[in-house]
Amino acid sequence: MKITIVAGARPNFIKIAPLIKAIKKKQTEGVCISFRLIHTGQHYDKNLSDTFFEELNIPKPDCNLDVKSSSQSVQTAAIMIAFEQELLQNPCDVVVVVGDVNSTMSCAIVAKKLNIKVAHIEAGIRSGDRTMPEEINRIVTDSISDYFFTTSKSASDNLLKLGFDKNDIHFVGNVMIDTLYQNLSRITKPFFWDEYQLASENYIVLTLHRPSNVDEQESLKKLLLGIDALAQDKKIVFPIHPRTKAILENSAVTFKNIIFVEPLGYLSFMYLIKNCLAVITDSGGISEETTVLGIPCFTLRENTERPETESIGTNTLVGISVDKLIIAYNSFLKDRKKNYGIPELWDGKSSERIIAVLLTVFSPLELK
Repeated sequence: MKITIVAGARPNFIKIAPLIKAIKKKQTEGVCISFRLIHTGQHYDKNLSDTFFEELNIPKPDCNLDVKSSSQSVQTAAIMIAFEQELLQNPCDVVVVVGDVNSTMSCAIVAKKLNIKVAHIEAGIRSGDRTMPEEINRIVTDSISDYFFTTSKSASDNLLKLGFDKNDIHFVGNVMIDTLYQNLSRITKPFFWDEYQLASENYIVLTLHRPSNVDEQESLKKLLLGIDALAQDKKIVFPIHPRTKAILENSAVTFKNIIFVEPLGYLSFMYLIKNCLAVITDSGGISEETTVLGIPCFTLRENTERPETESIGTNTLVGISVDKLIIAYNSFLKDRKKNYGIPELWDGKSSERIIAVLLTVFSPLELK
């Protein structure tokens, strides 16, 4: 079986690492399976791209489409044009796409137009918010995929309600958690750990990237000032994206508790998460990792495509209001005990299940 695996952004890199490891394990067992890894170039900053390949032992991509950053439409078109040439020159049995970034949707469309099967890892998740580009990417990708690998039963139910064949829907768990388990023993202190006198639970981790939170200077300043105030005697470590940093550069505001640092590699970032008091974020993926690590997470969004992180895990949705965030955080400080668990099949074996399913659905007669 020939598999083409697509990765284009930080979350993709984390998710494909265990998948490749599972494929290589099958190869050592004598199974006829190969893969070709395509990096679309959607994220090209070294700290957002190359570092993850190095730290997670992901092999050098067979091809980098080198599309880089642009508007949603321009980037999507560039990926499609380049990926079509890739598939024409290197046919495969199935294209595997992960997550919900532009690369996910673009490459799924190209594969289907060339009559190549598409497998979507992290299928079926929905926030219900179509103002998010990721939500559009999820809807379009699922609408044309052939095989659906889901992280939760609720995601599987979403697909069933849309009329997809239950035989094509496979609840396998969460590949991002595979990577977490496989690398927990390897996480390392960030280089600035001692400089800022960080210690277990004496700081909060902050991440922001959604346009609604970071693209407008005044609203970003207001948000950060509110977060800065709630920290009280705790430090706040904010790995800030270069684009967000540029928005703040011309502002005259200063912060008492926020420490701005460069984007981090996976191993140092997970060390930061594992040892913090709490996380404040607008990311969906981080709420999955904090759930498994038992770290309280406050998500600055009105909705989430990962409801299990709130119903089972440690995540709390606080909307986009600083006031609601402060209320939720203060409540946490009064009683830090919260019953939480790890969602079903988030056990580090999801990638093995995915490869097992693909080997089953592709009989020898169907393969090229």
